[in-house]
Amino acid sequence: MVKKILFLPFLSLSSGHHQAADAMIEHIRQIDPSIVCEKVDILSYSYGKVEQLVSAIYLKWIHSAPYIYSWIYRKTCMKGNRMLRRYFLYEQLFLHFMQRLIQDSRPDFIVCTHSLPSYLLGQLKQRNRLSIPIANVYTDYFINNIWGREEIDYHFAPDFPAKQWLEARGVPSERIIVTGIPVHPRLMTPRSKHHSGSGLTILVTGGNLGAGADVIRSVLASAGTSDKVNYIVLCGKNRELYQAIRGLKRPQIVAMPYIESREEMNSLYDQIDAVCTKPGGVTVSECLVKQIPIFVYHTLPGQEEINLQHLLGQQLVIPLADWEREGIEHQMITLWNNKQGLIQLQKRMEEYRCQMTDLTQAFHQIFSSLK
Repeated sequence: MVKKILFLPFLSLSSGHHQAADAMIEHIRQIDPSIVCEKVDILSYSYGKVEQLVSAIYLKWIHSAPYIYSWIYRKTCMKGNRMLRRYFLYEQLFLHFMQRLIQDSRPDFIVCTHSLPSYLLGQLKQRNRLSIPIANVYTDYFINNIWGREEIDYHFAPDFPAKQWLEARGVPSERIIVTGIPVHPRLMTPRSKHHSGSGLTILVTGGNLGAGADVIRSVLASAGTSDKVNYIVLCGKNRELYQAIRGLKRPQIVAMPYIESREEMNSLYDQIDAVCTKPGGVTVSECLVKQIPIFVYHTLPGQEEINLQHLLGQQLVIPLADWEREGIEHQMITLWNNKQGLIQLQKRMEEYRCQMTDLTQAFHQIFSSLK
């Protein structure tokens, strides 16, 4: 039986890579509490406090130059993705440290929730320097070109189109498990009927790291002036956004700080009618599992733009277009009153959820085969 699992996200930001790793750790504890789970950011491990500078530059970049970031991301990570590419700079910067981390940690199994560690481990396997089983766990609804492929033993795909994408690029079907983007077990309970209070209750998310905070303030500038919609704004650790929302002094708009408790987050999901968010993989996955209608008001450049294209193609989210001109409240009420459209949306979300392999079951099957 597996005794130790090494989880490899990237950067220390409170991102989907870490949330997915935390969700999987909890699933694994339900299989066997004695399994040791260790989570390591390879950048911090390799270069210490440089990681904090890189994180700050990354956030500043996507906030101040989104179009440049989007163009570079697509050119670097998506262009020509049928062909395997080499990223020599990553190898020079990290390959030695990755090998040292494996020697220090001595894991029995490795899980990558970011493409960079997956690429590095794939390179080590190509050079016969590594034999430990590896799993890719994807946290977006597409797969970029950096992820390791043939050398990776297991692929936890977000949906069936992603599975087909991997198969078309030479990954054997038996190595691919369609689990969806990981959701914490405490958020997977069936959603109780939403509260019976007056008006529509919307959870607004996406401002935790600061990049979406300005947009949230713009979205809510003209909202909360009627009794038709109540807003709960999840500000995360963004204290400035929290104070700005409270400063609006509108009883229909409630600001909430970072919620660490999964039970509290699950309770919050049970209180709402819909979510207004950016198309981040983990947030969308949680809403799909809970079958909460998703309104998309904004996308960050790069990954979220591609996520939105994918989700719109499957008609799993509702885009809010021209909210600057029409006002977000009017749009949401109009869409919510389209009962037939909502019924069809709920049906598609249910079909999506039913296609997924349970994550705990998937790990149990894998670990059983490794005995």
